[in-house]
Amino acid sequence: MTQAPAIPIVTLPGDVAMPMLGLGTWRLRGRAGQQAMAAALEAGYRHIDTATMYGNEAEAGRAVAGSGLDRSEVFITSKLPSGRAGRERATLSESLRALGTSYLDLWLVHWPPAGRTLVPVWQELLALRDEGRARAVGVSNYSLAQIDRLIEVTGQAPAVNQIPWSPRRHDAAVLAGHRERGVTVMGYSPLKGSQLTDPVLTGIAGAHGVSPAQVVLKWHLAHGVATVVKSADPGRIADNIGLARFSLSEEEIGRIDSLSRER
Repeated sequence: MTQAPAIPIVTLPGDVAMPMLGLGTWRLRGRAGQQAMAAALEAGYRHIDTATMYGNEAEAGRAVAGSGLDRSEVFITSKLPSGRAGRERATLSESLRALGTSYLDLWLVHWPPAGRTLVPVWQELLALRDEGRARAVGVSNYSLAQIDRLIEVTGQAPAVNQIPWSPRRHDAAVLAGHRERGVTVMGYSPLKGSQLTDPVLTGIAGAHGVSPAQVVLKWHLAHGVATVVKSADPGRIADNIGLARFSLSEEEIGRIDSLSRER
């Protein structure tokens, strides 16, 4: 087992340490999906991001169990489908059985539920967290207004909001709004949402002897944005986590930020 690279940690409420780079697993299913997750753990990833709707929690559980790592060494995120509002406990029990674990490190509401269930679903996640079945809870694809509604009623902000993020989606005001509320932004589709052939990215990558994908991921971390990146290719999986050997200057970060103006 490869020693885990030096990936930054963000501390969520409850003193929960979350690796800021994780493997996204959407569409990684079956034997090939499990092998990709196992390759990620072998390469040093210690954060696996799955979801009930991905249909691959069992594969994630088998990859972790077969890795030789202690359960406490791997941060597991999963997500509640918004259509399961009112069935949070049963859904979490199903996820835990599939994953072969007694708890999740982070459980998110995958999309804002419809109608008047926004707050009741959040209240149930908080209750399950307090019972120890999830160490931290959060949301995904929520607006700041929806987060404010949760805070208004319960007094507790989500630990994380997982949203699409990339240089072209960069919005300093959105990041600042989350920070003001104590919510960690976790970006998904960081590479899919990027134009990796953009001269800004290729130029910075060439200056550091790394790939444009590595530059995008390093840029996320430089802004304090956690991210999950998907790949089924062992070479790319290893490449994506190799971020410790270079740093981005403030000038380079600013040039990447400016790509958002080209949307």
